[in-house]
Amino acid sequence: MSVSKRIPKYRHYKPKNLAVVRIEGKDRYLGKYESPESWEKYHRLIAEWLSGKRKPFGRSDSISAEREESIRELTVNELILSYWRYAERYYVRDGEVTKELACIKAALRPLRRLFGTTLSSEFGPVKLKTLQNHMIDEQDLCRNEVNKRIGRIKRAFRWAVSEELIPPSIVHGLDSVNGLRKGRTHARESKPIKPAPDEAIEAILSFLPPTIVTMIEVQRLTGMRPSELVRMRPCDIDVENDIWIYNLEKHKTDWRGQTKMVPLGPKCQQLLTTFMDRPVESFLFSPVEAQQWRIDHRALNQTKKRKTPIYPSELRAREKTKAKRRRNRSKRGIGARYTSASYRKAIEYAFRKAKKIGVEIQKWSPSQLRHSRGTEVRKIFGIEASRVSLGHARLETTEIYAEKDLKLAIEVARKIG
Repeated sequence: MSVSKRIPKYRHYKPKNLAVVRIEGKDRYLGKYESPESWEKYHRLIAEWLSGKRKPFGRSDSISAEREESIRELTVNELILSYWRYAERYYVRDGEVTKELACIKAALRPLRRLFGTTLSSEFGPVKLKTLQNHMIDEQDLCRNEVNKRIGRIKRAFRWAVSEELIPPSIVHGLDSVNGLRKGRTHARESKPIKPAPDEAIEAILSFLPPTIVTMIEVQRLTGMRPSELVRMRPCDIDVENDIWIYNLEKHKTDWRGQTKMVPLGPKCQQLLTTFMDRPVESFLFSPVEAQQWRIDHRALNQTKKRKTPIYPSELRAREKTKAKRRRNRSKRGIGARYTSASYRKAIEYAFRKAKKIGVEIQKWSPSQLRHSRGTEVRKIFGIEASRVSLGHARLETTEIYAEKDLKLAIEVARKIG
């Protein structure tokens, strides 16, 4: 946490079985000990105390029973539940939930924790700023992530307005809260993603199965996103011309109606040729094949190191072990294709494998390969070529992925500066 103050503890006042917290020398009673309402009020008071938005201690946070019965307004908990049911149906692709659902859940969790029983009409800009500070001080999130989560909370309230669950004035108030700006907040900055170093890429290839090696090389040459790479199938690749065209059926921006096609040059074609002889509907890169290669490679290395003969009893024990592994794999299930996560984890496993034998290699991730490609194309052909190569709709997005080449600027300074 970035706050040096000691967090007051949630305590038990035994004579009346109440929860209590002492803030700046004054006791605040929270309700029945260990009740959800007491914990919610505790977290809210701590968040308000940390953000400097404390209420006067004489003011009550409870809503009178007469008012609650008369207006029957939506609580924040009820709003979250309604929005979550909508999001479960909306953020689905091909029968599978998208990553956005997990992001929404992470954003709404502190909202429910701090303000769940609060009436939606009473959730305004000050409470949203309290949530902002809670994400910075207690969750230690970076500035960009805080802005994204606050944006998702605003989106939930906008949806509630569109369903006429809450009045539009609530959203107008929340929209007045600006996002955190660099240099104007104590929230930490996220580290920029740099291109993967060529020497680090080459060094790790010898620790990976051929399937993953091919995936890395193809991604280096095309700059595809990992999610686009793992979905490649023979039926999606047009091989009629000298330059093959990979027609992406699904990609990050297809929900906007945009299409994407990736040209595959001679180097890519040479890499993919050995994977094109499979059923047209199957995926090119199979985790089952990679796993089998690891098993065979491990057994071959053990046989080379062995100096004594293999006895029949040991062979029987090996067969039992193999059968057990097959059963375990069938229970866990190995997918028909890699996912972005399993592709990344396969590379991370290679780094751990290299470290075990004393080889230190600078770590990188598949997303950095996209940055490497964008930077390389920008150096040779310019920013517009980099935008087209990466499939971006705007140059501003390409600026994030394709780093500026200082060599040209240095040469200009040398001649005229």
